[in-house]
Amino acid sequence: MSAKVLERFPAGAPRGSWPAEEYAAARRAEGEPATVVMDLTSDAFLVVVEAQEEGGRA
Repeated sequence: MSAKVLERFPAGAPRGSWPAEEYAAARRAEGEPATVVMDLTSDAFLVVVEAQEEGGRA
């Protein structure tokens, strides 16, 4: 699976604050199937959608 990153949020948000989840929920409300994943290398939460494959199969 390849994914397109819509937004990234630092993992150090204040306690009780979930900005990545809130952003993803807003995108889902608009019909975009956004998901939150953790990027351990950069210590950030990424809001992603599955990338559409270029060029269809015949």
